Amino acid sequence: MTERSQPGRRPHGRGNPRPPQRAGERPARGGKRPYRRPQPDAPRRAAFDTLSAVAARDAYANLILPGLLRDRGITGRDAAFATELAYGTLRARGTLDAVLAACSSRPLAEVDGRVLDMLRLGAYQLLRTRVPEHAAVSATVEVARVALTDGPARFVNAVLRRVAEKDEEAWLAQVAPPRDTDPLGHLAVRYAHPLWIVRAFSDSLGGDVAETEAALAADDRPPAVHLVARPGRLGRDALVEATGGQPGPYSPYAVHLDTGGDPGAIPAVADRRAGVQDEGSQLTAIALTSAPLDGEDSRWLDLCAGPGGKAALLGALAAERGAAVTAVEVTEHRAGLVERAVAGLPVTVLNADGREVGEHPLLPEGGFDRVLVDAPCTGLGALRRRPEARWRRQPSDMPALTKLQRELITAALRAVRPGGLVAYVTCSPHLAETKLTVADAVRRTGAEQLDVRPLLPGVPELGPGPAVQLWPHRHGTDAMFMALLRRA
Repeated sequence: MTERSQPGRRPHGRGNPRPPQRAGERPARGGKRPYRRPQPDAPRRAAFDTLSAVAARDAYANLILPGLLRDRGITGRDAAFATELAYGTLRARGTLDAVLAACSSRPLAEVDGRVLDMLRLGAYQLLRTRVPEHAAVSATVEVARVALTDGPARFVNAVLRRVAEKDEEAWLAQVAPPRDTDPLGHLAVRYAHPLWIVRAFSDSLGGDVAETEAALAADDRPPAVHLVARPGRLGRDALVEATGGQPGPYSPYAVHLDTGGDPGAIPAVADRRAGVQDEGSQLTAIALTSAPLDGEDSRWLDLCAGPGGKAALLGALAAERGAAVTAVEVTEHRAGLVERAVAGLPVTVLNADGREVGEHPLLPEGGFDRVLVDAPCTGLGALRRRPEARWRRQPSDMPALTKLQRELITAALRAVRPGGLVAYVTCSPHLAETKLTVADAVRRTGAEQLDVRPLLPGVPELGPGPAVQLWPHRHGTDAMFMALLRRA
């Protein structure tokens, strides 16, 4: 091959004048080719900056990335690509780290955090996207040259070239525990979930390995956006027509959107005729308000209301039935979010601790007919929507959370009148946060546990009852748990 025919090279002799200097180039010295500053790919840089913010500041990707895309003018396909890279890399971190550990010349614990994030970003492209190998490596290294300087960029280049030697299946065969002897350990690496979460899912699913695998796989699929058409403000059919979405299969108010973009920009969401709310979350509020109740039914309580999605749906349903809702939120900032969500609805917002029933003048014992306890939890049921969450939660978080959950359900049973109803809800399938907490409350208070399944008509695979556990792989919702109690 002659010099003239080699790609990317052009001789500068007689009859071949040097091309004009481009933006970003330094002037040539001594006849050498001009130095060109790296021009990093904008979507990849946005994805990397999101990973860095999540790692350094405990930021949330779904809050950081949209702002970066907007500020940098990244739209359309580039925005979709940046979103896939950022969220996908965060979800797949455990699998990527197992592969990178086999390719790195030093332990990952000794690799700088930003360098490791860059390696993950490149490995995700190589193993889980259709980006050509050369483009995945070279474009990621170009970002590394700008964001990390040349030395780390050379390390990134060397490691990614090793990753590129095999596809994901070949790497899993090397780095994952054998499926036949350690099925849960194998699933933890294959589906990038910490082992303790895999065990929690397995326990909740009765030890069924195939179902556990299906649940983990569902966590790794980007979810559709779920909207709620607020009763009395907007019909679901009108929301479907306005958004081009599809009616949800279970909630009479749910609409699913498969397209990307900012749901907050939808006019009906912006003016609070609709909201962004998982269909499973909608079902828990619907079940509580549709359960048969003898006697007075005008005083409802949302004991843990922030950020306000369920409070807004309860408020809309209450408005149609002549009831009023008290929404309690202990954090001042989140109480402000609730205020905005319920504006114009018969909802009173209290910035208070839900455990203060009987102590706060607006939280009297026996003062309510229906009470919702959407208790703070690990959030293991919404990992598909919060890609970084699976790596933040630890088993050591459980004791404090389960203690709080038991205190809140006890407070709720004090707040409700005799014969009144309490819905205990968590966005988690962990048995310690669900069935065990409810069983403890029934044992200590003598409350009667009711069967939730008849309150969710048309929803399949609800199990033996009386509580219900929804699942992404079964129902397309977050893994919401609900139990219904009647105060004796």
